[in-house]
Amino acid sequence: MRETKGMAHGMLLAALLAGAGAAHAAGAAMHSYASLAMNADGTRIAVVEGGSEEGNGKRNQPLIVIRDAATGKVVGRYDDTTACPGCKIDFPSWSPDQKSLAFIGTDAKAGTATVFVARDGKLTALTTIKGVASTARWSPDGKQVALLATVGAKKLTGAVEAGVPQVGELGLSQDEDEQRVALVPATGGQIKLVSPADTFVYEYDWTPDGKGFVVTSAKGNGDANWWVATLGHVDAASGKLRIIAAPKMQMNMPHVSPDGSTVAFIGGLMSDFGSVGGDVYTVPLAGGEPLDVTPGYAGSFNGIAWRGKTVLASVLAGSDSAVVAIDPAKRSTRTLWSGPVSSSASRDGHFVFSADGAVAAAVQEDYEHAQHIVAGRLPQLATITHDNDDFAPQVKAQSVSWTNEGYNVQGWLVGPRQVEAGKKLPMIVQVHGGPAAAVTPRFITEGGRSNLVRDLVQRGYFVFMPNPRGSYGQGTKFSGANKRDFGGGDWRDILAGVDAAIKAAPIDGERLGLMGHSYGGFMTMWGVTHSHRFKAAVAGAGIANWISYYGQNGINTWMIPFFGASAYDDPAVYRAASPIESIKNATTPTLIYVGERDVECPAAQSIEFWNGMRAMNVPTKLVIYEGEGHAIRKPEHQKDQRERTLAWFDHYLK
Repeated sequence: MRETKGMAHGMLLAALLAGAGAAHAAGAAMHSYASLAMNADGTRIAVVEGGSEEGNGKRNQPLIVIRDAATGKVVGRYDDTTACPGCKIDFPSWSPDQKSLAFIGTDAKAGTATVFVARDGKLTALTTIKGVASTARWSPDGKQVALLATVGAKKLTGAVEAGVPQVGELGLSQDEDEQRVALVPATGGQIKLVSPADTFVYEYDWTPDGKGFVVTSAKGNGDANWWVATLGHVDAASGKLRIIAAPKMQMNMPHVSPDGSTVAFIGGLMSDFGSVGGDVYTVPLAGGEPLDVTPGYAGSFNGIAWRGKTVLASVLAGSDSAVVAIDPAKRSTRTLWSGPVSSSASRDGHFVFSADGAVAAAVQEDYEHAQHIVAGRLPQLATITHDNDDFAPQVKAQSVSWTNEGYNVQGWLVGPRQVEAGKKLPMIVQVHGGPAAAVTPRFITEGGRSNLVRDLVQRGYFVFMPNPRGSYGQGTKFSGANKRDFGGGDWRDILAGVDAAIKAAPIDGERLGLMGHSYGGFMTMWGVTHSHRFKAAVAGAGIANWISYYGQNGINTWMIPFFGASAYDDPAVYRAASPIESIKNATTPTLIYVGERDVECPAAQSIEFWNGMRAMNVPTKLVIYEGEGHAIRKPEHQKDQRERTLAWFDHYLK
């Protein structure tokens, strides 16, 4: 009956296809799934598939596939590469009548973004803007499509992207990119920019009456000010912004209750936009003080969706991904599903749900199983895709838990599938970025995208990835426990975790390496200036001197919530956390790398640490990748960085 109903909805976007699941040829690319959208009745899932790296190093064209939510059978797809060749496809969105999909195709080479609507097997371009855009959302009546648009963008959106050249007079307001809520008729036409011109909107959603939007926003530079964003309402007709709440916390995923009275959002101490974890809060749409409706929850919420008077949420709790039902009135929670996997789905969280909340779906993976889609009526979720069943696990992994100074801490230890009896292997400790983030299980394969962890394991290393205090997964008390203490309790958690890992596997404690990127790069710099336990280190985009960093980076508003004051008001706490202050203790050979135009962790920080290491006669190298931002994007640079890292560890640990 489900297939017949779906046919009636006109959801065949192309010719009907046979089910997937053919055997993989040797060296074939892994099938990728991303950006799920479930239609209202829970019978269909739209998925962005493809876009993965093939054996020849090229990336195949992503496409939107429509799958039956019960069986995973492919019932339609859009793969017309002539409409937007080489485009990156943003999250698709179902129309209220379940007959259409809206999505945005971004052409990086042309510097344009196009809003598309697929309906009855036909694809229509509603509008194209010069700049960048994301997050298409249908109006409640289906007559308009809203989006976030940056017209004439000077850079890609986000602080991890390469910054614009710092030349000429800086700080001019007219030079700031402002991402705004925009509208386009469902029949096509020019976009109408709705939200204020001097305000950067980070996230938005329609109010149920279709007359406005709830937004998180801040005036000025979008890269810099998310950490001080406010929660507001934008009137669709006038564009007027009204502040609903301005709590001293970071906020994500604002959504209005179906009755239009209440806004729910995820709030807490967060270090990066897009890295979500905290408690769920509610506040009246009319304005007021936010209320924590999940106080004391032993996990980090990372997605929410209103379903009637209930909020369905995705959460990371220890090593498990979970779906939780929240009763905001009673401030109570009920776990509907959980498992030791990584889940991902949409811009609103790690699961998507039908309109009644009964059916859920997500993309999942772990160290033993490659990406696949699960779906079903909660609490029963079943695997409905099998494209990657032929990929065998390449590593052996275990969750390692330990206690330190009253905290429960968890991490992942990855190593070879088999270790020769009596043999002990060196271990690399990889510290995640953030610090507000967490390592979760990921499938590691020989095919597809290059993977540094895979390469290290294949060369005979264990890799230990701890989630020390400051990480997600243990609740807001844990994720906030590193405030004004960078390199303190979190570093002691890591060292205690190293001891726990050595007890759990055949690891040579005399051959330890240390690496990380961003906050992990800082922790690597901190580690080699505060311990002689590690024999080699690789610090990516690190921070050597928090005092100089405060004036160099483009996002220093993130530091106030973590340090409690600016570097000008309380320099002592910044200096105490600076690796450069202890540079004379360093003896560990350290490879350093960074992007030339890194906004988050400027190259000057890596240069400062490199010069300090050289002054101490410690073996060191520094590589600055041309044109790169905080995230190293170019394949040739990724390859070079990976090869240098492997060679560095092999030289000092083998």
